[in-house]
Amino acid sequence: MTADDAPSSATPATAAPHDRPGDLDTVEVATSTPAQAQPFAELGLKDDEYASIREILGRRPTNAELAMYSVMWSEHCSYKSSKKHLGTFGKHTTDAMREKLLVGMGENAGVVDIGDGWAVTFKVESHNHPSYIEPYQGAATGVGGIVRDIISMGARPVAVMDQLRFGAIDHPDTARVVHGVVSGVGGYGNSLGLPNIGGETVFDAAYQTNPLVNALCVGVLRHEDIHLASATGPGNKVVLFGARTGGDGIGGASILASETFDEGGPVKRPSVQVGDPFMEKVLIECCLELFAAHTVEGIQDLGAAGISCATSELAANGSSGMHIDLETVLLRDPTLTAGEILMSESQERMMAVVSPEKLAQFEAIVAKWDVEAAVIGEVTGDGRLTIDHYGRRIVDVDPSTVAIDGPVYDRPYTRPDWQDSLQADRAEALPRPQGPEQIAQTIRDLIASPNLASKGWVTDQFDRYVGGNTALAMPDDAGVIRVDETTGRGVALATDANGRYTKLDPRTGAQLALAEAYRNVATSGAVPLAITDCLNFGSPEDPGPMWQLVEAIGGLAEACEILEVPVTGGNVSLYNSTGETGRIDSAVHPTPVVGVLGVFDDVSRRVPSGWQVEGLSVLLLGTTREELSGSAWADVAHQHLGGLPPQVDLEAERSLARVLIAASQEGVAAAAHDLSEGGLAQALVESVTRFGTGVQVDLDALLERDGVDLATALLSESQARALVAVSAEQEEALVALCAEHGVPQLRLGITGTDALDIRSVATFAAAELRTLREGTLPRHFG
Repeated sequence: MTADDAPSSATPATAAPHDRPGDLDTVEVATSTPAQAQPFAELGLKDDEYASIREILGRRPTNAELAMYSVMWSEHCSYKSSKKHLGTFGKHTTDAMREKLLVGMGENAGVVDIGDGWAVTFKVESHNHPSYIEPYQGAATGVGGIVRDIISMGARPVAVMDQLRFGAIDHPDTARVVHGVVSGVGGYGNSLGLPNIGGETVFDAAYQTNPLVNALCVGVLRHEDIHLASATGPGNKVVLFGARTGGDGIGGASILASETFDEGGPVKRPSVQVGDPFMEKVLIECCLELFAAHTVEGIQDLGAAGISCATSELAANGSSGMHIDLETVLLRDPTLTAGEILMSESQERMMAVVSPEKLAQFEAIVAKWDVEAAVIGEVTGDGRLTIDHYGRRIVDVDPSTVAIDGPVYDRPYTRPDWQDSLQADRAEALPRPQGPEQIAQTIRDLIASPNLASKGWVTDQFDRYVGGNTALAMPDDAGVIRVDETTGRGVALATDANGRYTKLDPRTGAQLALAEAYRNVATSGAVPLAITDCLNFGSPEDPGPMWQLVEAIGGLAEACEILEVPVTGGNVSLYNSTGETGRIDSAVHPTPVVGVLGVFDDVSRRVPSGWQVEGLSVLLLGTTREELSGSAWADVAHQHLGGLPPQVDLEAERSLARVLIAASQEGVAAAAHDLSEGGLAQALVESVTRFGTGVQVDLDALLERDGVDLATALLSESQARALVAVSAEQEEALVALCAEHGVPQLRLGITGTDALDIRSVATFAAAELRTLREGTLPRHFG
């Protein structure tokens, strides 16, 4: 439909209501028919939840109210199983941690002060179940939703990242999911003009029918431009603008994200939302102009639960009331019923609260951008959310009972029976490669494995530099974006998680996810400032996965306090379960994704992850221990998962970070790369292949100092370690920095030639670069 065909901004839809008067379940009808049966179980509500709704209303709910409560009380929207435990983060947030925190948990996205009057807002969210049902649109609308969260804070989105986890690479269904998700992520984000600057792609059979698709967006704004989403001021108008409302995704994300795909249960596979990135790009520019012109009191994006969510949250956050005339909503499909209009999750829609005196200016701006809008209601002072459809009242509720005061469960949680035996099965007891030929072949096997091979076949489908402000991007350790062209001020972002570690020990695994992302940001030279997280776990109704969640939250909160990085917000994704309750394989690996944001005074000081010239000294910072359980080597060489993950030493991480940051700020480091999955061997390979410059290293001093064998030195995944390359003139300065901060260091070798040459007492031949670059992924995916 062209703009000329469309109704004007305040014109109601003209189609006759699809609901016949006798069919519409109004408040009056609900009051007079208390015994009428309702399909609350099919909507995901438990018996006691439905009884609670009746008690709150003093009657049975109308069908529209029932749908609204069912979605807003879903796990996805209400956090009813995790809310009790998420308070742990607040208990571990100190005054020092709040110093740079401008907006914290509870809003659409957190906001932190990065200096010079600039602020950054960032957040990560999941779109897991929809991405299995319809991979392209599931991933695309996941990106769109997180971008709208950033817009609603008053910020301009500047970059996106993604954390992707798929099933076994050789499973016949994996290619369907991978190709769709990767295309959806790239097609939506880059169409918005946003660079994709980093993330992870992991393959593991644990995610076979339950991929994890976590999307992060970062936006920038001035301090004075921060906006919060609430409806205040009786008489102010409620305006719905953006795309028209259609039948796609009705109850989609909220229902899909709140239940498992139980073949024996009710069918809960509604259509996944359909995204239009070009509409969203226009919406971004339109919203930013509306904010700049001070025409709105607040803006809320429409994501899960659509109009029902936006109206109830705006009204509840403003401690006010709101009245909506549902027939004024502009529709793509005139046959939609009142309930479908209320619950539709059609994308690219925003809801604004506008004062009457600024309505004309608001309408002029949206018209300029060819964005359709309709006044659908107004703010009231009675504390009620009322919704009419052609004059017939279908909703009359206290919005707080819908959006804020939903059920909060203290779910039982218990350490699984299989946890002890899993931890006792240590990878350190497995046979290790011996001699130069075996070790060389092991390294080749590792770097050709799906999770350690180059992900260029994925990341090359994304534009990393659109916008012209990307200073670093994958495959570097962190993505770096310039915020201020005059001063060079900017931010670094890294996202990490290791589901294998977290399966072995949820508390330690969550802390290791934070430690790695923290280390990656510091490796680039940025000062870590704050985090966002996406907690992907199994069913909260299963005591085992619930225990994993509680342990992970506790561990992450404690680590945040020690590292002094507050949680600004994030997402909890539960019911990532596909098997029989109580079994070791009943859910995905518990996967707490942690995104760390760091700040640069000048992004020209950023440090790449690979060396580019010959003659640089390569030093290893940190200590290597015999820590092979949960490692990439255990997985690739032995298909093994057991034992305990690497130790966490957060004070060592802080000391290492101080050295890395100072090495950047003082111009000491030419390159730096953290050691994590795959250990020293993988870090050397990635540093060499980053720019095609080889290195010769000798590990004898490392073996003697740390008391480890050659295989362990190369394959251990001990934490708080990094490789740093410096010129000969700067080597003494780096050694001095390490001494100042108590960080052990060893000179391993020197860059040069076109090969990776690893030597010890048992010397073995160099592995040529062309061999290191070979991977297996193209063979699997054609």
